[in-house]
Amino acid sequence: AAQMISYEIAMGLSFVAVFLYAGTMSTSGIVDAQQKLWYGLLLLPSFVVYVVAVIGETNRAPFDLPEAESELVGGFHTEYSSLKFALFFLAEYINMVTVSALATTLFLGGWRAPWPVSTVESLNSGWWPVLWFTVKVLIALFGFVWLRGTLPRLRYDQFMRFGWKVLVPISLLWILIIGAFSVLNNEGYGAREKILYVGLPIAALLLVASMFLPERTIEAADEPVPESQGGYPVPPMDLRVPPTPRIRVRAGTSTVDVTTTADREPGDV
Repeated sequence: AAQMISYEIAMGLSFVAVFLYAGTMSTSGIVDAQQKLWYGLLLLPSFVVYVVAVIGETNRAPFDLPEAESELVGGFHTEYSSLKFALFFLAEYINMVTVSALATTLFLGGWRAPWPVSTVESLNSGWWPVLWFTVKVLIALFGFVWLRGTLPRLRYDQFMRFGWKVLVPISLLWILIIGAFSVLNNEGYGAREKILYVGLPIAALLLVASMFLPERTIEAADEPVPESQGGYPVPPMDLRVPPTPRIRVRAGTSTVDVTTTADREPGDV
């Protein structure tokens, strides 16, 4: 529940920048606004936040902490089989298709052909829009599969810190920037005034923030690095495993000392 809430907030904030820039919440209007340039490039921070948020929202690697199949035993993995088991996984992949279709509509031009093919009007009519939309969704699904086989799983504290302290502040700051640009654009200001009124305050804010960030230093180890023997690194002496103590086993009425293999002498049998 905490995972879904944290990443749904970031995902919702990434939509706000698209709605502000397009000036409409209609999906067809958003697609029409991307005739010249996709919002995936024009609103790159929102697109990156959306991609990360939907991966966490769909519980896919490296954010598959609720159902870590390689370490944990999910309930439906053992309790269900056959069609019931298939329905659980079908729901997961339907969710992936849904968020991929939404990313295609909001950030990748929707049903329109990619540039420079989009300059040919005949390729944006008939059955071609269905083909372009399907190809974009399949590319997004390939990204899900590729990430699952590439990135390791995060720890839960890293996962929640990334959602609340990185994605949400970046989304809020980006919404303020897009909102300021939209207001200045509606008032008829030029590019010079936009940079002066928006770009300079942001640059000054980032400069001041960088001055107060704590510096992270890594202290060097005092002990020398152990030499390798036979091509394998040798751990320090304090990291060696101590000898296993003798195990006392009670057999009947007598007590027998059982010596482990690590405690035997070379001549013992």
